[in-house]
Amino acid sequence: MASGAGHRRAHARRRPRASIAAEAGVDQRTVYRRFASREDLLAAIYEARLTAIEKAIEDARLREAPVAVALHRYVENVIAVNRTWPVDLARMLADESVRARRDAAVREVDAFLERATDEGLLRPGLPEGWASALLPDLMHLVARQRPELTAGQAADIVVDTLLHGLGTP
Repeated sequence: MASGAGHRRAHARRRPRASIAAEAGVDQRTVYRRFASREDLLAAIYEARLTAIEKAIEDARLREAPVAVALHRYVENVIAVNRTWPVDLARMLADESVRARRDAAVREVDAFLERATDEGLLRPGLPEGWASALLPDLMHLVARQRPELTAGQAADIVVDTLLHGLGTP
């Protein structure tokens, strides 16, 4: 149930559960029976998004796969998550337990980006945290502005932009 509701733009700020149910294509009674409040519904959506992010990181094999392969796989997976669970991250991160899980995922990706720098995929000498700040923004941008692309095609653009920038060679 949370999957369907999350899939259909449950990120709106003050939408009643009935509106979310209608957009998700489920009967509002199902939503009311399953979730005691709008906050419970959002908590289920946040839980599902976090679980999907954790799965995306695990599936990318950031610690053991070749760096270029892991980078593309991670980006592709996260773009798919961003499209499936387009939630308001600021609201989502207001919850301490959610923030703790998200921070653990960020640390995992940061360690991977350090590995990518150590192995020569990313240029050394950039300001600290630059790649960590830029990568999520690129993924969100392509997920929102290029919905016609598959997650793989969108990942191609993000990875190419991250590794080569916008200038000519």
